Amino acid sequence: MEIIISNSSGVPIYEQIKDQIKAKIITGELAANFMLPSIRLLAKDLHCSVITTKNAYEELEKEGFIKSVPAKGFYVARINQELAKEEQLTKMENLISEALKIAKIHQISIKEIKEMIDIINEENES
Repeated sequence: MEIIISNSSGVPIYEQIKDQIKAKIITGELAANFMLPSIRLLAKDLHCSVITTKNAYEELEKEGFIKSVPAKGFYVARINQELAKEEQLTKMENLISEALKIAKIHQISIKEIKEMIDIINEENES
């Protein structure tokens, strides 16, 4: 399982781990009942603190993406894809709403916003 950590991103490491594992679960890259690396092994592989990986796993478990099996380890939980998609749509709506507020303050048109989206989309597809 590949996880890439950036020390310069400004996002806490545990959150980077959590977000990347969550994305792999949502996309199906990590299937239900897949056994995740132990907290210690993941910390060793990522060269980070055991507390950091423990926090990431605890957050994922709280959000229902993984489950802990005592004396066995952590496994990917079966998730409702529609519910996961709805959660992501809500996050996107909030981000778009914030972007539109900024655009209004700075008199940036919807046309300019659409052009930005197209450019960013093209860059991401490359």
